[in-house]
Amino acid sequence: MPDATPVILEAAINGMGTKERNPHIPTTPAEVTATALACYAAGASIVHAHNHDIALGGKEAAEAYAQAWRPVLDARPDALWYPTLCAAAGDAPRMLEHVDLLHRDGLLRLGLFDPGSTNIGLPGPDGVPVGGVYANPYDAIRYAMEFHAARGLGPQLAIYEPGFLQTTLAYHRLGRLPRGAMAKLYFGGPCGLASRTPGVTFGLPPTRHALLAYLDMLEGTRIPWSVSVWGGDLMQTEVARLALERGGHLHVGLEEHLDPARTPTNEELVREAGARCAEVGRPLATCADAARLLALPGE
Repeated sequence: MPDATPVILEAAINGMGTKERNPHIPTTPAEVTATALACYAAGASIVHAHNHDIALGGKEAAEAYAQAWRPVLDARPDALWYPTLCAAAGDAPRMLEHVDLLHRDGLLRLGLFDPGSTNIGLPGPDGVPVGGVYANPYDAIRYAMEFHAARGLGPQLAIYEPGFLQTTLAYHRLGRLPRGAMAKLYFGGPCGLASRTPGVTFGLPPTRHALLAYLDMLEGTRIPWSVSVWGGDLMQTEVARLALERGGHLHVGLEEHLDPARTPTNEELVREAGARCAEVGRPLATCADAARLLALPGE
């Protein structure tokens, strides 16, 4: 008998993508507003978006996000969304300053953090991996967890590697994982996080056994979780259906999607994911459903 839990369908609509990669990636505030509203209408219950420059922090970043998101919240007061982190890896106060300001202005119920460190790169001229380390040490993670708990924000936790989940589970065992937390299981597609050509990726591949390994770790915790494929197409893997069959949720969008054969819109990716949910027999969550499923503060 299929799981009847509504599916939280998240659309990550832009990331650091460019219109050269896909002309449908929204880059201006007006484009973000329009795309977000279209994704909610297509069935998304959460939208994640970057502003035009992730190096912006504090007030500058908050103002840039507010320009795009105030019109969305005017049209859909229950809309769930969250920004990205400021590009200051390891410096958690700076990474999250704009999140605090957006929360103070009543624009956010969700926050975010990446609870770990990993190599991020691409093929060099000879195909050998080149790149750097994205590092968030334990003191930065502790700051972020306490930041979210103090403000009643549900942290959306990116799980790039199994170690990210181990740290998340340590907080869960101590009863210190903030309410509303969700584990976003990132699987490395052929092109990974930083490339448009295959060869260098990260984390676990989008396979049945990789997902089952994560589910072994999550067993008994009741932490909500979703799956996504970075540098590939989630819907072309076995992970999407298995996740739905096991009670998980889906994370799609042009931030992570890469398929040399086509350039879909965010709304198309949301509708494709929604169709897969229907095939499995699970309904889509509304924004209100998602807030309840995540047990956000106030629910």
